[in-house]
Amino acid sequence: MKRYKNDQHFLIDKRVMNRIIEYGNLDSSDVVLEIGAGYGNLTELLAKRAGKVIAIEMDPQLASSIKESQNLEVVVGDVLKMDFPQFNKVISNLPYSISSPVTFKLLRCKFDFGILMYQHEFAKRMVAAPVSKDYGRLSVTVQYYADARILEVVPAAAFSAPPQVSSAIVKLVPRPAPYTVKDEDFFMRFLIAVFSQRRKTLRNAILNNATLLGIRDNALGTIPDEILRKRAEVLSPEELAALADVLYENAD
Repeated sequence: MKRYKNDQHFLIDKRVMNRIIEYGNLDSSDVVLEIGAGYGNLTELLAKRAGKVIAIEMDPQLASSIKESQNLEVVVGDVLKMDFPQFNKVISNLPYSISSPVTFKLLRCKFDFGILMYQHEFAKRMVAAPVSKDYGRLSVTVQYYADARILEVVPAAAFSAPPQVSSAIVKLVPRPAPYTVKDEDFFMRFLIAVFSQRRKTLRNAILNNATLLGIRDNALGTIPDEILRKRAEVLSPEELAALADVLYENAD
């Protein structure tokens, strides 16, 4: 039998799969995107309830084990290198090694909601509040685009091969941002800058990433020193957005 990479953990617990299907609240009007279909254990259940399922799997051998049908399309390819098809729900046991880039890519799409399996630690970072140890770039980015909620924690025994950590099912519901920023792309770069060196003060983190942000030497001049002495993890998303807007005004 072919050996698979360490991040490929196939969900085999039928009780968990059935709960995922129920969380999806599927009917014949739904077009479901599944990322990382594996052997198709979840795929087949999705196809029984949804109007159409588009299952993406990078491994041709795994993809060939999934039998296509009238409402099930199997796409072989790298999800990070392709345009997503039209869908209104995304339901997936995501490959853990691409959780972050796939999530950021999904958040740029329009869809009703997602039911997604992540490592539990990753899921906790998605829903974290300011000051908590899990709060960071992922928290602010996800919560800018969507509401995220952990539905349940899934033990390692639900998978083959079992991961070394527990997992979690997250419901992700896109919605308008709860606050405004002057430039969304700059705000996202700013989050990378200030959280990439989270133990440093905002002053040092910003100055060390001046090239990434494209800011002028005097960009920090109008920001109170009491703010610049803080670390990013103690500021709310709204406070971070206000700081990013000030810097954006001084960007080249």
